[in-house]
Amino acid sequence: MTLLKLLTPERRRRAVVMAGDRFGVSERFACRILGQARSTQRRAAPEPDEEEERLRAWLRAFATARPRWGWRRAAAGLVAEGWRVNHKRVRRVWREEGLRVPHRARKRPLRGQGVVGQFCPIRPNVLWALDFQFDQTADARTLKLLNVIDEFTRECPAILVRRNIDADQVVATLDRIAAQRGAPMYLRFDHGPEFIAHAVADWCRFSGANTVFIDPGCPWQNAWIESFNGRLRDELLNGELFDSLLEAQVVIEDWRIDYNTRRPHSSLGMLTPDEYADRWHQRQQPQPQLS
Repeated sequence: MTLLKLLTPERRRRAVVMAGDRFGVSERFACRILGQARSTQRRAAPEPDEEEERLRAWLRAFATARPRWGWRRAAAGLVAEGWRVNHKRVRRVWREEGLRVPHRARKRPLRGQGVVGQFCPIRPNVLWALDFQFDQTADARTLKLLNVIDEFTRECPAILVRRNIDADQVVATLDRIAAQRGAPMYLRFDHGPEFIAHAVADWCRFSGANTVFIDPGCPWQNAWIESFNGRLRDELLNGELFDSLLEAQVVIEDWRIDYNTRRPHSSLGMLTPDEYADRWHQRQQPQPQLS
């Protein structure tokens, strides 16, 4: 049994040397205590070449710019930039550099059973999910966010940031998105007063959209928007302190664009939402007939 469990052979190699220097024990004894094979201890670690150094520098910069993204998205980013590197190598170098996503507290288990898969869309622009999220500026004044996503492509066509959002502003946001993408077949949201207002019901009736209300107290029935809210909270809101409403609007809009165009999504095969939507539309185009 080892008294110390270290992650990599290189770290154990350094621990064996330190044990010999500090306590005067033999290499054989230190290797046995620390769980290091003597052949591994005596084999010199290869010196990193220029490409390895560039890879390590890239990963360090990536971890600094994207502290909430792990090595899998780092590997996807490397491939997107033209690197020819195996994902196992990325994982090894990532760990050797001591990079990691900061630990988050575990979520409490959900109570009860939901219907997460109900009305799952089979193509883009069928089902939009809406939800509100709250934050605050440095002066402790409330920020209210209206998040909208397409459940099929995971695209986020809009995040409305205001001090307060009423039903008329919800309708204005839906109008703006529909002018760009067309109206959806369904809208999914909870029973908030902004969503059950007559203005939203009138917009749905005139645009031909149906509504899918989740059961009261069952946010897991709106799972995709809740997941999006968690990403927005974890990757941006928890790390930013906004001085004003205008700053919050600009920074959150930049994050939304980055989310759509640059953030690989594991449920989409490590494609960004925009890439996934583009590939879906390409597959729907008729193939030329060979004469």
